[in-house]
Amino acid sequence: MAYREFLTELGGSGAGPFYGLLPLEECRLLFTMNRKPPDGSPRGFTHVSHPDALEGDLFLHIVEMGCSDLCLIAVTGPLAGRVVTGNADGFRPPNVSSARDFLSWYERWLNHMQAGKDNRALGLTSPSTVASAPWGRRVGEGRRRPRARAD
Repeated sequence: MAYREFLTELGGSGAGPFYGLLPLEECRLLFTMNRKPPDGSPRGFTHVSHPDALEGDLFLHIVEMGCSDLCLIAVTGPLAGRVVTGNADGFRPPNVSSARDFLSWYERWLNHMQAGKDNRALGLTSPSTVASAPWGRRVGEGRRRPRARAD
Protein backbone atom coordinates (compact mmCIF):
# COMPACT_ATOMS: atom_id res chain seq x y z
CA MET A 1 0.00 0.00 0.00
CA ALA A 2 1.38 3.41 -1.01
CA TYR A 3 0.37 5.05 2.28
CA ARG A 4 2.39 2.48 4.23
CA GLU A 5 5.39 3.18 1.96
CA PHE A 6 5.01 6.92 2.59
CA LEU A 7 4.96 6.34 6.36
CA THR A 8 8.01 4.08 6.39
CA GLU A 9 10.13 5.92 3.81
CA LEU A 10 9.23 9.60 4.19
CA GLY A 11 7.60 10.17 7.55
CA GLY A 12 4.31 10.10 9.31
CA SER A 13 2.99 13.65 9.41
CA GLY A 14 3.55 17.21 8.36
CA ALA A 15 2.67 19.34 5.37
CA GLY A 16 -0.46 18.37 3.55
CA PRO A 17 -3.80 19.64 2.36
CA PHE A 18 -6.22 21.32 4.73
CA TYR A 19 -4.62 21.32 8.22
CA GLY A 20 -1.92 18.82 7.32
CA LEU A 21 -1.27 15.12 7.59
CA LEU A 22 -2.15 13.66 10.94
CA PRO A 23 0.75 12.19 12.91
CA LEU A 24 0.69 8.41 12.75
CA GLU A 25 -0.24 8.09 16.42
CA GLU A 26 -3.40 10.15 15.70
CA CYS A 27 -4.38 8.05 12.62
CA ARG A 28 -6.33 5.61 14.73
CA LEU A 29 -9.83 6.67 13.79
CA LEU A 30 -11.54 4.18 11.53
CA PHE A 31 -14.83 4.98 9.84
CA THR A 32 -17.40 3.15 7.75
CA MET A 33 -19.48 4.82 5.06
CA ASN A 34 -23.18 5.12 5.82
CA ARG A 35 -25.88 3.77 3.52
CA LYS A 36 -27.30 6.17 0.99
CA PRO A 37 -30.31 7.79 2.69
CA PRO A 38 -33.72 7.05 1.13
CA ASP A 39 -34.24 10.75 0.41
CA GLY A 40 -31.17 10.77 -1.87
CA SER A 41 -29.11 13.08 0.37
CA PRO A 42 -25.33 12.45 0.57
CA ARG A 43 -23.83 9.64 2.62
CA GLY A 44 -21.94 10.38 5.79
CA PHE A 45 -19.37 8.39 7.74
CA THR A 46 -19.61 6.81 11.20
CA HIS A 47 -16.77 5.99 13.57
CA VAL A 48 -16.51 2.20 13.91
CA SER A 49 -16.98 2.34 17.69
CA HIS A 50 -20.40 4.01 17.31
CA PRO A 51 -23.33 1.61 17.88
CA ASP A 52 -24.92 2.66 14.55
CA ALA A 53 -21.77 1.91 12.50
CA LEU A 54 -22.36 -0.48 9.64
CA GLU A 55 -20.17 -3.49 9.01
CA GLY A 56 -18.31 -2.82 5.81
CA ASP A 57 -15.33 -1.19 4.18
CA LEU A 58 -13.01 0.69 6.53
CA PHE A 59 -11.59 4.18 6.03
CA LEU A 60 -8.67 5.62 8.05
CA HIS A 61 -8.68 9.31 9.00
CA ILE A 62 -5.35 10.71 7.66
CA VAL A 63 -5.76 14.49 7.19
CA GLU A 64 -7.35 17.01 9.53
CA MET A 65 -9.97 19.08 7.70
CA GLY A 66 -11.81 20.60 10.64
CA CYS A 67 -15.39 20.35 11.90
CA SER A 68 -17.07 17.17 10.65
CA ASP A 69 -15.21 17.12 7.32
CA LEU A 70 -13.02 14.08 6.75
CA CYS A 71 -10.09 13.14 4.54
CA LEU A 72 -9.72 9.37 4.66
CA ILE A 73 -7.86 6.58 2.96
CA ALA A 74 -9.79 3.42 2.16
CA VAL A 75 -8.26 0.47 4.01
CA THR A 76 -10.51 -2.34 2.78
CA GLY A 77 -12.86 -2.93 -0.12
CA PRO A 78 -12.79 -1.88 -3.77
CA LEU A 79 -11.47 1.62 -2.92
CA ALA A 80 -8.52 0.33 -0.84
CA GLY A 81 -5.60 2.75 -1.09
CA ARG A 82 -7.68 5.60 -2.56
CA VAL A 83 -8.16 8.94 -0.80
CA VAL A 84 -11.76 9.92 -0.06
CA THR A 85 -13.01 13.26 1.25
CA GLY A 86 -16.44 13.71 2.73
CA ASN A 87 -18.44 14.87 5.68
CA ALA A 88 -19.26 12.69 8.68
CA ASP A 89 -22.79 14.12 8.81
CA GLY A 90 -23.43 13.85 5.07
CA PHE A 91 -23.51 17.59 4.41
CA ARG A 92 -21.81 16.90 1.08
CA PRO A 93 -21.26 13.69 -0.87
CA PRO A 94 -18.06 11.66 -0.55
CA ASN A 95 -15.48 12.41 -3.24
CA VAL A 96 -13.11 9.65 -4.32
CA SER A 97 -9.86 11.09 -5.64
CA SER A 98 -8.96 10.23 -9.22
CA ALA A 99 -5.39 9.57 -8.01
CA ARG A 100 -4.75 5.81 -7.98
CA ASP A 101 -3.16 5.83 -4.52
CA PHE A 102 -1.98 8.03 -1.65
CA LEU A 103 1.43 8.81 -3.17
CA SER A 104 -0.14 10.00 -6.44
CA TRP A 105 -2.64 12.09 -4.48
CA TYR A 106 0.07 13.63 -2.29
CA GLU A 107 2.32 14.31 -5.29
CA ARG A 108 -0.60 16.06 -7.02
CA TRP A 109 -1.01 18.25 -3.95
CA LEU A 110 2.73 19.09 -3.95
CA ASN A 111 2.60 19.95 -7.66
CA HIS A 112 -0.42 22.21 -7.10
CA MET A 113 1.38 23.95 -4.25
CA GLN A 114 4.50 24.47 -6.36
CA ALA A 115 2.46 25.84 -9.28
CA GLY A 116 0.40 28.16 -7.04
CA LYS A 117 -2.88 26.52 -8.07
CA ASP A 118 -5.93 26.62 -5.90
CA ASN A 119 -8.44 23.80 -5.57
CA ARG A 120 -10.34 24.21 -2.33
CA ALA A 121 -12.51 21.15 -2.94
CA LEU A 122 -9.42 18.94 -2.74
CA GLY A 123 -7.59 21.03 -0.17
CA LEU A 124 -5.05 22.02 -2.79
CA THR A 125 -4.70 25.64 -1.74
CA SER A 126 -1.38 27.30 -2.44
CA PRO A 127 0.49 29.60 -0.03
CA SER A 128 0.07 32.54 -2.45
CA THR A 129 -3.71 32.09 -2.38
CA VAL A 130 -3.77 31.93 1.40
CA ALA A 131 -1.47 34.94 1.66
CA SER A 132 -3.83 37.05 -0.48
CA ALA A 133 -6.96 36.04 1.42
CA PRO A 134 -8.95 39.04 2.69
CA TRP A 135 -8.55 38.01 6.34
CA GLY A 136 -4.75 38.01 6.35
CA ARG A 137 -1.82 40.22 5.50
CA ARG A 138 -1.07 40.26 1.79
CA VAL A 139 2.29 39.33 0.35
CA GLY A 140 4.28 42.51 -0.27
CA GLU A 141 2.45 44.60 2.33
CA GLY A 142 4.65 46.72 4.55
CA ARG A 143 6.66 45.24 7.37
CA ARG A 144 5.12 44.83 10.76
CA ARG A 145 5.84 47.64 13.14
CA PRO A 146 7.99 46.73 16.12
CA ARG A 147 6.08 46.38 19.35
CA ALA A 148 6.47 49.09 21.94
CA ARG A 149 8.52 47.93 24.87
CA ALA A 150 6.78 47.72 28.18
CA ASP A 151 9.13 49.03 30.84
